[in-house]
Amino acid sequence: MNSDSILYIGVDDHDLDLFESQYVVPNGVSYNSYVIMDDKIAVMDTTDGRKVDEWLENLSAALQGRTPDYLVVHHMEPDHSSAIKAVAERYPAMQLVGNAKTFAMAQQFFGEGFQQRQVVVKEGDTLELGHHTLQFFTAPMMHWPEVMVSYESTEKVLFSADGFGKFGTLDTREDWDCEARRYYFNIMGKYGAQVRSLLKKTAALDIRTICPLHGPILTGDLSHYLELYDIWSGYRPENKGVLVACASIHGHTRDAARLLADKLSARGEKVAFADLTRDDMAEAVEDAFRYDRMVVACCTYDGGLFPPAEEFIAHLKAKSYQSRTVGLMENGSWAPAAGKLMKAAFEGMKNITVLEPVVSIRSALNADSEAAMDRLAEELTRE
Repeated sequence: MNSDSILYIGVDDHDLDLFESQYVVPNGVSYNSYVIMDDKIAVMDTTDGRKVDEWLENLSAALQGRTPDYLVVHHMEPDHSSAIKAVAERYPAMQLVGNAKTFAMAQQFFGEGFQQRQVVVKEGDTLELGHHTLQFFTAPMMHWPEVMVSYESTEKVLFSADGFGKFGTLDTREDWDCEARRYYFNIMGKYGAQVRSLLKKTAALDIRTICPLHGPILTGDLSHYLELYDIWSGYRPENKGVLVACASIHGHTRDAARLLADKLSARGEKVAFADLTRDDMAEAVEDAFRYDRMVVACCTYDGGLFPPAEEFIAHLKAKSYQSRTVGLMENGSWAPAAGKLMKAAFEGMKNITVLEPVVSIRSALNADSEAAMDRLAEELTRE
């Protein structure tokens, strides 16, 4: 923040290359933590194991010799909980606030559940600090089962756990939407129903500030962020447009996919292009959810799908891809099978319309397969 009473004590990680060992983070990530200074002091979450010492220094500086009364644990994932044991040992009188599932996980991670120091809260419970009061709301499967959020009613702050988070350190100057969207769909995309449940719970609260566990603190007019979360969690397209995603071995499939992208652009469509063999997979997943239509172009490989496209489709299925229109292009020099396999995969997802024709290329694009491509482009742009 900082307000006079709620202080930021989090840490930027500029050196992390892969978030959760899979998502590229060119601008690093922040591990956010806060402390509420009042008659009783509450520390809000800790940090990742890479930054424990720096976080403890930040906490000590904020406390100015005082001792914290509570550590509130909103989320037990290690990028937020790795300093729990260290801070509990440093301040032995401090109590830990969490729900029943929080302490079960603490036992798993640390070999102890801090049984003599637990303050177990459930839905709607409050914690009085003096001038400030915290109210707790469970948020299971956002994106772990023990997650909860808290609302501080005096300064009207929502401590939102991983909700409203974003890739990138706090000193990174970049558009919030892009990296928040990539973060949302790859981290919480599967759990739209659970996100909507939390949005419903907190809708009646007068929220002036959102303090997430990653990314910038959100202040001012919050309607933009809330609207995006409503769109994303409802699996509705954010923009009209077409993602053309291709997986090509020798380049012929990629050339055909680029030609289709050009044809769609000439028809006035917004087009995003992803080379699944080279581009960031998480960004391709983000764009698949962002736009209302998609084309996947894939060659047959060992009688199945070329692995980069197979991985992409598996990611979409895992993140509950739904309510979109999909076109398909396959390539095979002999016994092409990619089209049939992709069609079956997408028809197994919720509310997916697979367009005809499935464009089938034999080795390289020719007049017949380009004519089929033109028919697909017409179907994709049909009102």
